[in-house]
Amino acid sequence: MEPATAKATDSSTFEEIGRATLQIVHDLKNQLNGLKLYATFLRKRLDQDERATEERETLAKLISGLDRAARDMTALVKYARPLEIRRQAHVDLGRMITEGAREATEHAKSGTPIACEIHDRIQGDFDSILLSQGLAAITEHSLGTGPLKRPISISLRRTSSHEGDEALIEWQQANASNTRPLQTPDRHLNIHTELAAKIIRAHGGRLEFDAHSIRAWLPLSERI
Repeated sequence: MEPATAKATDSSTFEEIGRATLQIVHDLKNQLNGLKLYATFLRKRLDQDERATEERETLAKLISGLDRAARDMTALVKYARPLEIRRQAHVDLGRMITEGAREATEHAKSGTPIACEIHDRIQGDFDSILLSQGLAAITEHSLGTGPLKRPISISLRRTSSHEGDEALIEWQQANASNTRPLQTPDRHLNIHTELAAKIIRAHGGRLEFDAHSIRAWLPLSERI
């Protein structure tokens, strides 16, 4: 007599689980935003009362953690849903990269240098909002986490393949032999970088990782 085999879970069950998970994530994000409001209120009261520095620092860390968790949940919801690409004409990739690098430097708050090397002026038809978010996520991933972030360079150049002209964006580590690799051995990416890869693929592009560099190719229209 052969042992009974478990029935495969049908696709509708997975869809229901997915919808329920997204609803839970959405509700949790709303609760985190509410907690952030309370924490911000308490921080303002502490500032008025001139309380101990340790108490204000604790609240600042709490607010930062709530912000980070809310950003992760937003990225998860976006990753789980189909992307709607709204292309705009003549989006300047070089400007997008330099502005994103400046914002990443300010967000890092460590003075970590980001060198931008714009070799070619490239414009294309892209969703400027989604693509900006994706490139910023890759830049933050390249910088790393913690107080000791990696110095990196970002380059942009035009290249060609059998499919036509492409924009090549490359993130590289400075002094790569002396710094931690960009990519862990198991190729684990956080949800923000996974979402960035999805955004680039939705534009018809591709993303490639190795130990000390990340490369993104974006197709350009024939008239560029």
